[in-house]
Amino acid sequence: MAAEGDKMMAGRFVGSTDPIMEMLSASITVDQRLSEVDIQGSMAYAKALEKAGILSKTELEKILSGLEKISEEWSKGVFGVIQTDEDIHTANERRLKELIGDVAGKLHTGRSRNDQVVTDLKLFLKNSLSIISTHLLQLIKTLVERAAIEIDVILPGYTHLQKAQPIRWSQFLLSHAVALTRDSERLGEIKKRINVLPLGSGALAGNPLEIDRELLRSELDFASISLNSMDAVSERDFVVEFLSVATLLMIHLSKMAEDLIIYSTSEFGFLTLSDTYCSGSSLMPQKKNPDSLELIRSKPALGLCFLAAVLMVLKGLPSTYNKDLQEDKEAVFDVVDTLNAVLQVATGVISTLQINKENMEKALSPEILSSDLALYLVHKGVSQPSCLVTDCFPLQMPFRQAHIAAGKAVHLAETKGITINNLSLEDLKSISPLFGSDVAQVFSVVSSVEQYTAAGGTAKSSVSAQIEQLRELLKRLKEQA
Repeated sequence: MAAEGDKMMAGRFVGSTDPIMEMLSASITVDQRLSEVDIQGSMAYAKALEKAGILSKTELEKILSGLEKISEEWSKGVFGVIQTDEDIHTANERRLKELIGDVAGKLHTGRSRNDQVVTDLKLFLKNSLSIISTHLLQLIKTLVERAAIEIDVILPGYTHLQKAQPIRWSQFLLSHAVALTRDSERLGEIKKRINVLPLGSGALAGNPLEIDRELLRSELDFASISLNSMDAVSERDFVVEFLSVATLLMIHLSKMAEDLIIYSTSEFGFLTLSDTYCSGSSLMPQKKNPDSLELIRSKPALGLCFLAAVLMVLKGLPSTYNKDLQEDKEAVFDVVDTLNAVLQVATGVISTLQINKENMEKALSPEILSSDLALYLVHKGVSQPSCLVTDCFPLQMPFRQAHIAAGKAVHLAETKGITINNLSLEDLKSISPLFGSDVAQVFSVVSSVEQYTAAGGTAKSSVSAQIEQLRELLKRLKEQA
């Protein structure tokens, strides 16, 4: 263990720190993931110190060379963390001193771990969001392109998990793709607020060395500079926003996973999942469990827990930096890792599943065309009995009345123990005289879906338009990623 005099704050404190307190305070096991961005920030800050006259060119070159060596050690997995390394910042600074001597101590001039750690976390999240966005856009693209290929497949649509109306399989896929595009847009919005440089804010009062923060901004590729130093060191809004958006994204993935789990059951049999994304049972040989989708379905709970935890930490804090903020990094790292995993697995599931078209068609029972029967009555119309031909307008049945009539037809078919399409014309006329011999045309699922031509509907023309719009949106989102 290093001598007490070697510790960062040894000048103020005497005696040894309680070992349990050291363990509680240390974050190196978590924040060593910031090693590379911490080095990037230090390199930029060293250049700013040289410009401010704090470092000579020779000292700058020694520091940059040492930091490059440390970066190499981290990348090769040979950096040796020791017990006195409280966090990634002290670990890197300790190693730099070992490599280049006392000049390493100049690097922290005017800088605080308060502005250092928030800069590191923002750099980490900037990089992570680019990777997450790439995986998300690939999932959306997979959904859209599959929808284009299987546009002619029709299956029952459900509300309340009850058969409702026939829809295109593509309409189902695109419904999830559209939700995910909103998540992509929200990730883009977060980037704007992450992309504000806090470095140069010091502990809370700012930097007294006329550090060129514009140089720091340019070196670290931030879009702007923080406006207020006290706010900059304590601001974790971007963490809350990320966890919130990430959780909502995982909720959308969970919803899609739940649908696919249901559709893959033997009771539905609409699709078959690839063995690559399933597992078996330790007891029942016949089982094929959709573990990938079940794990995706579980992950929003993790996001919600971390989001609630960070919000509760922030809720009780006074201004500027407090040690409580150390809890933010584990939440960010865990959710980043989870998102990257579930997005890639979800893409794999969607790209490899097989649809069972015959089972989808068998599930298209005539009763799901009851709404079409009501619309038939609405559109039927009769001429007014006493009017000139030029003055006649059709009298249309109000939809509420048509709905009641269609409901009576459903009930009559159930009473007779037959499907609604097997009711005789006489049976239907006993309900409404508007029913004619052309009512048989209602009982066609293709005709049913093709009537929903309004934008966003399930008609082929409408679904094709959605696909093209999503392809264009994907291009724009990719440019912003």
